[in-house]
Amino acid sequence: MTERSRGRRLTTPIALVITALAAILLPVTPAHAAYGPDQQVYVQVTANDGSGMQLARLEGTVAFDDSNTRYRYSLNLCWQSGSYPQPYFSIKVNGSPAGSPVWTGNTSAAGCQLVALYSADVNVGSAVYNLSFDVTAGWFSSSNGYQHRTRTKSSGIYDNPFN
Repeated sequence: MTERSRGRRLTTPIALVITALAAILLPVTPAHAAYGPDQQVYVQVTANDGSGMQLARLEGTVAFDDSNTRYRYSLNLCWQSGSYPQPYFSIKVNGSPAGSPVWTGNTSAAGCQLVALYSADVNVGSAVYNLSFDVTAGWFSSSNGYQHRTRTKSSGIYDNPFN
């Protein structure tokens, strides 16, 4: 019995030390970067043929994380009645195209044929200095013999406050 007691006495402190070291050295959950404040996004595309027809409206928010490699957005693209076909938008990161926005569904709103919803949390994997959004819409211009025209309008630049 003396041997068994001595063995248990040695095993218990060693197990406690190993458990304590593991708790100190291994985080329980991975660290997540903190997002800065939401920045308001608003882009209104209007026909430039003198008709003043409203074609598309992009609105929502974008935010950057403090690791400088991620951003998130939640945006609504309103397809206004004068536009054909359905408008679309693109995202530029640091001035370069950043892939297609992530569509999450549709809804409706007054003054819109359709509202397309987009949201994502994007890990770029390298430094994100700024973002911009380009909205493109088309229409048939009555002042131009009902020819189809398109127009793209940029949001301007949203700067990352963490760099």
